[in-house]
Amino acid sequence: MTLHPWNVDFKWVDSFGPYRALADAQAEQFDADGYVVMPDVFTADEIAAVRTITDAFDAESEAFLKQQRDGRIMIAESGAITFSAHLVGRSPELAAFARHPKLVDICIDLIGDDVNLYWDQAVYKKPEKPRRFPWHQDNGYAYVEPQQYLTCWIPLTDATVSNGCPHVARGLHRNGTLQHTYVDPLGYECFSEPPAEEIVAEAPAGSVVVFSSLTPHLTGPNTTDAVRKAYILQYAPVGAAKLQGDPTAGPAMNREMQDEPTRQFPVARRGSSAN
Repeated sequence: MTLHPWNVDFKWVDSFGPYRALADAQAEQFDADGYVVMPDVFTADEIAAVRTITDAFDAESEAFLKQQRDGRIMIAESGAITFSAHLVGRSPELAAFARHPKLVDICIDLIGDDVNLYWDQAVYKKPEKPRRFPWHQDNGYAYVEPQQYLTCWIPLTDATVSNGCPHVARGLHRNGTLQHTYVDPLGYECFSEPPAEEIVAEAPAGSVVVFSSLTPHLTGPNTTDAVRKAYILQYAPVGAAKLQGDPTAGPAMNREMQDEPTRQFPVARRGSSAN
Protein backbone atom coordinates (compact mmCIF):
# COMPACT_ATOMS: atom_id res chain seq x y z
CA MET A 1 0.00 0.00 0.00
CA THR A 2 1.62 3.23 -1.23
CA LEU A 3 0.34 6.79 -0.99
CA HIS A 4 -0.44 8.74 -4.16
CA PRO A 5 2.44 11.16 -4.93
CA TRP A 6 0.13 14.17 -4.56
CA ASN A 7 -1.13 12.95 -1.19
CA VAL A 8 1.47 14.57 1.05
CA ASP A 9 -0.36 16.19 3.95
CA PHE A 10 -3.81 14.58 4.16
CA LYS A 11 -5.61 14.43 7.49
CA TRP A 12 -9.01 12.80 7.82
CA VAL A 13 -11.66 15.14 9.25
CA ASP A 14 -14.25 13.43 11.46
CA SER A 15 -17.89 14.42 11.15
CA PHE A 16 -19.71 16.04 14.03
CA GLY A 17 -23.35 16.39 15.00
CA PRO A 18 -26.05 17.13 15.49
CA TYR A 19 -26.97 14.86 12.58
CA ARG A 20 -30.02 15.00 10.34
CA ALA A 21 -29.96 11.59 8.65
CA LEU A 22 -27.38 9.53 10.53
CA ALA A 23 -27.60 8.22 14.05
CA ASP A 24 -24.54 8.94 16.18
CA ALA A 25 -23.44 5.31 15.91
CA GLN A 26 -23.73 5.41 12.11
CA ALA A 27 -21.59 8.55 11.92
CA GLU A 28 -19.00 6.95 14.21
CA GLN A 29 -18.93 3.85 12.01
CA PHE A 30 -18.47 5.96 8.89
CA ASP A 31 -15.51 7.79 10.38
CA ALA A 32 -13.93 4.62 11.78
CA ASP A 33 -14.62 2.12 9.00
CA GLY A 34 -15.09 4.36 5.96
CA TYR A 35 -18.63 3.23 5.20
CA VAL A 36 -22.11 2.68 6.59
CA VAL A 37 -25.17 0.93 5.19
CA MET A 38 -28.28 3.02 5.76
CA PRO A 39 -31.44 0.90 5.45
CA ASP A 40 -34.89 1.91 4.17
CA VAL A 41 -33.87 5.29 2.78
CA PHE A 42 -36.13 5.07 -0.27
CA THR A 43 -39.52 3.54 -0.90
CA ALA A 44 -40.06 0.69 -3.36
CA ASP A 45 -41.89 3.09 -5.67
CA GLU A 46 -39.00 5.58 -5.64
CA ILE A 47 -36.49 2.85 -6.48
CA ALA A 48 -38.74 1.43 -9.21
CA ALA A 49 -39.03 4.86 -10.82
CA VAL A 50 -35.24 5.32 -10.87
CA ARG A 51 -34.72 1.78 -12.15
CA THR A 52 -37.11 2.31 -15.07
CA ILE A 53 -35.08 5.32 -16.20
CA THR A 54 -31.66 3.73 -15.71
CA ASP A 55 -32.80 0.56 -17.50
CA ALA A 56 -33.38 2.63 -20.63
CA PHE A 57 -29.96 4.27 -20.39
CA ASP A 58 -28.33 0.89 -19.79
CA ALA A 59 -29.97 -0.47 -22.93
CA GLU A 60 -28.34 2.38 -24.87
CA SER A 61 -24.95 1.64 -23.28
CA GLU A 62 -25.22 -2.08 -24.00
CA ALA A 63 -26.16 -1.47 -27.64
CA PHE A 64 -23.24 0.95 -28.07
CA LEU A 65 -20.75 -1.51 -26.56
CA LYS A 66 -21.90 -4.29 -28.85
CA GLN A 67 -20.84 -2.13 -31.79
CA GLN A 68 -17.29 -1.74 -30.47
CA ARG A 69 -14.31 -3.99 -31.07
CA ASP A 70 -14.53 -6.95 -28.68
CA GLY A 71 -17.63 -5.29 -27.20
CA ARG A 72 -15.43 -3.14 -24.95
CA ILE A 73 -14.39 0.40 -24.15
CA MET A 74 -11.89 0.62 -21.29
CA ILE A 75 -13.44 -1.34 -18.40
CA ALA A 76 -16.99 -1.35 -19.78
CA GLU A 77 -17.87 -4.54 -21.64
CA SER A 78 -21.04 -5.88 -23.17
CA GLY A 79 -22.41 -8.72 -21.06
CA ALA A 80 -20.02 -7.94 -18.18
CA ILE A 81 -20.44 -4.41 -16.81
CA THR A 82 -21.84 -1.14 -18.14
CA PHE A 83 -21.43 2.43 -16.93
CA SER A 84 -24.02 5.03 -17.93
CA ALA A 85 -22.71 8.38 -16.71
CA HIS A 86 -23.96 11.97 -16.37
CA LEU A 87 -27.60 10.93 -16.43
CA VAL A 88 -28.78 13.94 -14.43
CA GLY A 89 -28.08 16.07 -17.49
CA ARG A 90 -30.40 13.91 -19.57
CA SER A 91 -33.17 13.11 -17.08
CA PRO A 92 -34.98 15.77 -15.02
CA GLU A 93 -36.30 12.95 -12.84
CA LEU A 94 -32.80 11.76 -11.94
CA ALA A 95 -31.66 15.36 -11.39
CA ALA A 96 -34.50 15.70 -8.89
CA PHE A 97 -33.61 12.36 -7.28
CA ALA A 98 -30.01 13.53 -6.81
CA ARG A 99 -31.48 16.35 -4.69
CA HIS A 100 -33.72 14.01 -2.69
CA PRO A 101 -34.15 15.45 0.83
CA LYS A 102 -32.74 12.30 2.45
CA LEU A 103 -29.62 12.47 0.28
CA VAL A 104 -29.24 16.17 1.04
CA ASP A 105 -29.35 15.40 4.76
CA ILE A 106 -26.69 12.69 4.39
CA CYS A 107 -24.49 15.13 2.49
CA ILE A 108 -24.82 17.87 5.09
CA ASP A 109 -24.09 15.36 7.86
CA LEU A 110 -20.88 14.07 6.26
CA ILE A 111 -19.62 16.83 3.95
CA GLY A 112 -20.85 20.13 5.33
CA ASP A 113 -23.25 22.96 4.62
CA ASP A 114 -22.31 23.65 0.98
CA VAL A 115 -22.39 20.68 -1.38
CA ASN A 116 -22.46 20.07 -5.14
CA LEU A 117 -23.22 16.91 -7.05
CA TYR A 118 -19.89 15.68 -8.41
CA TRP A 119 -20.72 12.57 -10.46
CA ASP A 120 -23.59 10.22 -11.24
CA GLN A 121 -23.73 6.92 -13.08
CA ALA A 122 -25.75 3.74 -13.33
CA VAL A 123 -23.59 0.62 -13.06
CA TYR A 124 -25.10 -2.65 -14.21
CA LYS A 125 -23.17 -5.85 -13.49
CA LYS A 126 -24.24 -8.50 -15.99
CA PRO A 127 -24.37 -12.27 -15.43
CA GLU A 128 -22.95 -13.37 -18.80
CA LYS A 129 -19.30 -12.71 -17.89
CA PRO A 130 -18.81 -12.86 -14.11
CA ARG A 131 -16.02 -10.52 -13.10
CA ARG A 132 -14.90 -8.83 -9.93
CA PHE A 133 -14.11 -5.14 -9.81
CA PRO A 134 -10.63 -4.48 -8.33
CA TRP A 135 -9.78 -2.86 -5.01
CA HIS A 136 -9.82 0.88 -5.64
CA GLN A 137 -10.71 4.25 -4.21
CA ASP A 138 -13.01 6.53 -6.14
CA ASN A 139 -10.39 9.26 -5.81
CA GLY A 140 -7.92 6.93 -7.49
CA TYR A 141 -9.69 7.38 -10.84
CA ALA A 142 -9.62 11.18 -10.88
CA TYR A 143 -7.65 12.95 -8.17
CA VAL A 144 -9.97 15.51 -6.58
CA GLU A 145 -9.22 17.99 -3.81
CA PRO A 146 -10.50 18.01 -1.18
CA GLN A 147 -9.80 14.29 -1.35
CA GLN A 148 -12.59 13.58 1.12
CA TYR A 149 -15.87 13.54 -0.80
CA LEU A 150 -18.84 11.19 -0.63
CA THR A 151 -20.24 8.25 -2.60
CA CYS A 152 -23.84 7.11 -2.19
CA TRP A 153 -24.09 3.63 -3.74
CA ILE A 154 -27.80 2.96 -4.22
CA PRO A 155 -28.85 -0.62 -5.04
CA LEU A 156 -31.76 -0.71 -7.47
CA THR A 157 -31.98 -4.47 -6.96
CA ASP A 158 -30.93 -6.30 -3.80
CA ALA A 159 -27.12 -6.32 -3.71
CA THR A 160 -25.75 -9.61 -2.35
CA VAL A 161 -22.48 -11.48 -2.22
CA SER A 162 -23.73 -13.63 -5.11
CA ASN A 163 -24.49 -10.78 -7.50
CA GLY A 164 -21.67 -8.35 -6.73
CA CYS A 165 -22.35 -6.21 -3.67
CA PRO A 166 -19.63 -3.86 -2.37
CA HIS A 167 -16.78 -5.05 -0.15
CA VAL A 168 -14.77 -2.46 1.79
CA ALA A 169 -11.33 -2.49 3.38
CA ARG A 170 -11.93 -1.19 6.86
CA GLY A 171 -10.27 1.98 8.10
CA LEU A 172 -7.83 2.63 5.26
CA HIS A 173 -9.68 5.77 4.13
CA ARG A 174 -7.96 7.69 6.89
CA ASN A 175 -4.66 7.53 4.95
CA GLY A 176 -5.96 9.57 2.01
CA THR A 177 -5.52 8.67 -1.65
CA LEU A 178 -3.37 5.64 -2.46
CA GLN A 179 -1.31 4.98 -5.55
CA HIS A 180 -3.26 3.07 -8.21
CA THR A 181 -2.14 1.01 -11.20
CA TYR A 182 -4.25 0.00 -14.19
CA VAL A 183 -5.07 -3.70 -14.48
CA ASP A 184 -6.58 -4.60 -17.85
CA PRO A 185 -9.51 -5.22 -18.22
CA LEU A 186 -10.56 -4.65 -14.62
CA GLY A 187 -9.59 -1.02 -14.01
CA TYR A 188 -7.47 0.86 -11.51
CA GLU A 189 -6.27 -1.04 -8.45
CA CYS A 190 -4.64 0.15 -5.21
CA PHE A 191 -3.75 -3.36 -3.94
CA SER A 192 -4.59 -6.95 -4.82
CA GLU A 193 -5.21 -8.05 -1.23
CA PRO A 194 -6.42 -5.61 1.44
CA PRO A 195 -4.01 -4.93 4.33
CA ALA A 196 -7.03 -4.50 6.61
CA GLU A 197 -10.24 -6.29 7.50
CA GLU A 198 -12.50 -6.89 4.49
CA ILE A 199 -16.18 -6.25 5.19
CA VAL A 200 -19.03 -7.35 2.94
CA ALA A 201 -21.69 -4.65 2.56
CA GLU A 202 -24.82 -6.43 1.38
CA ALA A 203 -27.63 -3.94 0.82
CA PRO A 204 -31.28 -4.40 -0.16
CA ALA A 205 -32.93 -2.17 -2.73
CA GLY A 206 -34.03 1.03 -1.01
CA SER A 207 -30.95 1.27 1.17
CA VAL A 208 -27.78 3.31 0.58
CA VAL A 209 -24.19 2.20 1.02
CA VAL A 210 -22.49 5.46 2.02
CA PHE A 211 -18.72 5.49 1.78
CA SER A 212 -15.90 7.92 1.41
CA SER A 213 -14.15 8.63 -1.87
CA LEU A 214 -11.09 7.33 0.01
CA THR A 215 -12.53 3.99 1.12
CA PRO A 216 -10.88 1.11 -0.76
CA HIS A 217 -13.66 -1.10 -2.07
CA LEU A 218 -14.57 -3.57 -4.76
CA THR A 219 -17.62 -5.38 -6.02
CA GLY A 220 -17.52 -9.13 -6.52
CA PRO A 221 -18.57 -11.12 -9.59
CA ASN A 222 -22.23 -11.58 -10.46
CA THR A 223 -22.71 -15.34 -10.36
CA THR A 224 -26.52 -15.21 -10.52
CA ASP A 225 -28.74 -15.24 -13.62
CA ALA A 226 -29.97 -11.65 -13.16
CA VAL A 227 -28.45 -8.19 -13.63
CA ARG A 228 -27.25 -6.42 -10.49
CA LYS A 229 -28.30 -2.79 -10.83
CA ALA A 230 -26.97 0.22 -8.92
CA TYR A 231 -27.17 3.99 -9.25
CA ILE A 232 -24.21 5.90 -7.86
CA LEU A 233 -24.30 9.52 -6.78
CA GLN A 234 -21.18 11.32 -5.62
CA TYR A 235 -21.12 14.62 -3.79
CA ALA A 236 -18.28 17.03 -3.06
CA PRO A 237 -17.88 20.26 -1.11
CA VAL A 238 -18.18 23.50 -3.03
CA GLY A 239 -14.77 24.41 -4.40
CA ALA A 240 -13.69 20.86 -5.22
CA ALA A 241 -11.25 20.65 -8.11
CA LYS A 242 -9.76 17.84 -10.19
CA LEU A 243 -5.98 17.96 -10.33
CA GLN A 244 -4.35 17.43 -13.72
CA GLY A 245 -0.83 16.44 -14.63
CA ASP A 246 1.61 13.55 -14.24
CA PRO A 247 1.83 12.55 -10.56
CA THR A 248 5.22 10.93 -11.14
CA ALA A 249 6.64 14.16 -12.56
CA GLY A 250 5.84 16.50 -9.70
CA PRO A 251 3.00 18.71 -8.51
CA ALA A 252 -0.24 19.04 -10.45
CA MET A 253 -0.12 21.40 -13.41
CA ASN A 254 -3.76 22.50 -13.34
CA ARG A 255 -6.90 22.50 -11.20
CA GLU A 256 -10.22 21.97 -12.99
CA MET A 257 -13.14 23.22 -10.89
CA GLN A 258 -15.93 20.68 -10.55
CA ASP A 259 -18.92 22.95 -11.07
CA GLU A 260 -20.22 22.20 -14.56
CA PRO A 261 -23.81 23.44 -14.13
CA THR A 262 -25.74 20.72 -15.99
CA ARG A 263 -24.27 17.82 -14.00
CA GLN A 264 -22.41 19.28 -10.99
CA PHE A 265 -25.15 21.51 -9.67
CA PRO A 266 -25.78 22.79 -6.13
CA VAL A 267 -27.33 20.31 -3.70
CA ALA A 268 -26.99 22.19 -0.41
CA ARG A 269 -26.22 25.76 0.51
CA ARG A 270 -25.73 27.17 4.02
CA GLY A 271 -27.00 23.96 5.58
CA SER A 272 -30.26 23.80 3.60
CA SER A 273 -31.41 22.15 0.40
CA ALA A 274 -30.45 24.13 -2.71
CA ASN A 275 -33.74 23.25 -4.43
